[in-house]
Amino acid sequence: MASLVDELVSVLCEEEKLYNALYECAEKKTQILIDADIPALEKLTATEQEKGDELLALGNKQIQLLNDIKTVLGKADEKLTVTTLIGYLSSQPQVQKKLTTARDNLINAATQVQNQNQQNEILLKQAIELAEFDITLLKSMRQAPETANYDKNAYNTGALLGGSGFDAKQ
Repeated sequence: MASLVDELVSVLCEEEKLYNALYECAEKKTQILIDADIPALEKLTATEQEKGDELLALGNKQIQLLNDIKTVLGKADEKLTVTTLIGYLSSQPQVQKKLTTARDNLINAATQVQNQNQQNEILLKQAIELAEFDITLLKSMRQAPETANYDKNAYNTGALLGGSGFDAKQ
């Protein structure tokens, strides 16, 4: 049982390291978004995807370890989380403290990444709104206003005025 808990602590520490690496990526992404550097954004996104894949693998390993610990404890019908495991380890304060520290550090690192990603999401939304505004502005500059021409049934013909700008010759 102790070796399973020690392995769980090491998995949690590895997850924390990956979240810290993702936080660094998220900070870099903020500047990349501000600079609108698309090639750098593509590279960083690939790096983030790799880290995400590693996190998924570690998360699966964590679930397997918790299932193994649950079997050892004889709690096969209950859902075991790291927090409930910490509660079960009250008779082993040193192990409990290591597991609590690893869990808290992981939660803090994940929260930092989440907050930074929320800021990046806001930046992306603003960049998209700005691009849409620019496109709409360019479209409206090229489009001439409709004339007030009507056909014999009193429907607007939708004819446009010439949109060529100035027709003056030099």
